[in-house]
Amino acid sequence: MSTPPSDVPVDFLAVDPPPRRPVEPDPADCCGEGCVPCVYDRYDEALERYCDALAAWRERHPGIDPDA
Repeated sequence: MSTPPSDVPVDFLAVDPPPRRPVEPDPADCCGEGCVPCVYDRYDEALERYCDALAAWRERHPGIDPDA
Protein backbone atom coordinates (compact mmCIF):
# COMPACT_ATOMS: atom_id res chain seq x y z
CA MET A 1 0.00 0.00 0.00
CA SER A 2 1.39 3.37 -1.01
CA THR A 3 1.16 6.52 1.09
CA PRO A 4 1.34 10.12 -0.08
CA PRO A 5 4.74 11.81 0.21
CA SER A 6 5.10 13.85 3.40
CA ASP A 7 4.87 17.16 1.50
CA VAL A 8 1.42 16.32 0.09
CA PRO A 9 -1.59 17.26 2.23
CA VAL A 10 -3.50 14.22 3.47
CA ASP A 11 -6.76 15.54 2.04
CA PHE A 12 -5.43 15.94 -1.52
CA LEU A 13 -7.44 12.91 -2.62
CA ALA A 14 -10.61 14.66 -1.47
CA VAL A 15 -9.76 17.59 -3.75
CA ASP A 16 -8.51 15.52 -6.69
CA PRO A 17 -9.74 11.93 -6.31
CA PRO A 18 -8.67 9.30 -8.82
CA PRO A 19 -11.20 8.57 -11.56
CA ARG A 20 -13.54 5.63 -11.09
CA ARG A 21 -13.39 2.70 -13.47
CA PRO A 22 -16.67 2.24 -15.36
CA VAL A 23 -18.78 -0.77 -14.49
CA GLU A 24 -18.69 -3.42 -17.18
CA PRO A 25 -22.13 -4.27 -18.52
CA ASP A 26 -23.65 -7.55 -17.50
CA PRO A 27 -24.00 -9.95 -20.44
CA ALA A 28 -27.77 -9.75 -19.93
CA ASP A 29 -27.58 -5.99 -20.66
CA CYS A 30 -26.82 -6.74 -24.33
CA CYS A 31 -29.75 -7.86 -26.45
CA GLY A 32 -27.48 -9.38 -29.11
CA GLU A 33 -29.35 -7.62 -31.93
CA GLY A 34 -26.40 -5.54 -33.13
CA CYS A 35 -27.62 -2.23 -31.72
CA VAL A 36 -25.66 0.86 -32.63
CA PRO A 37 -24.44 1.80 -30.18
CA CYS A 38 -24.39 -1.38 -28.14
CA VAL A 39 -24.00 -1.24 -24.36
CA TYR A 40 -20.52 -2.66 -24.93
CA ASP A 41 -19.70 0.22 -27.32
CA ARG A 42 -20.70 2.65 -24.59
CA TYR A 43 -18.59 0.73 -22.08
CA ASP A 44 -15.56 0.77 -24.41
CA GLU A 45 -15.93 4.55 -24.82
CA ALA A 46 -16.23 5.03 -21.05
CA LEU A 47 -13.22 2.77 -20.46
CA GLU A 48 -11.13 4.80 -22.90
CA ARG A 49 -12.11 8.04 -21.13
CA TYR A 50 -11.28 6.41 -17.79
CA CYS A 51 -7.83 5.32 -18.99
CA ASP A 52 -7.09 8.83 -20.26
CA ALA A 53 -8.30 10.38 -16.99
CA LEU A 54 -6.29 7.89 -14.92
CA ALA A 55 -3.11 8.63 -16.90
CA ALA A 56 -3.63 12.37 -16.31
CA TRP A 57 -4.30 11.76 -12.60
CA ARG A 58 -1.12 9.68 -12.27
CA GLU A 59 0.87 12.50 -13.88
CA ARG A 60 -0.53 14.90 -11.27
CA HIS A 61 0.17 12.44 -8.43
CA PRO A 62 3.35 10.48 -9.26
CA GLY A 63 4.10 7.63 -6.89
CA ILE A 64 0.57 7.45 -5.50
CA ASP A 65 -1.44 4.26 -5.95
CA PRO A 66 -4.99 5.24 -6.98
CA ASP A 67 -6.30 1.93 -5.61
CA ALA A 68 -4.77 2.41 -2.16
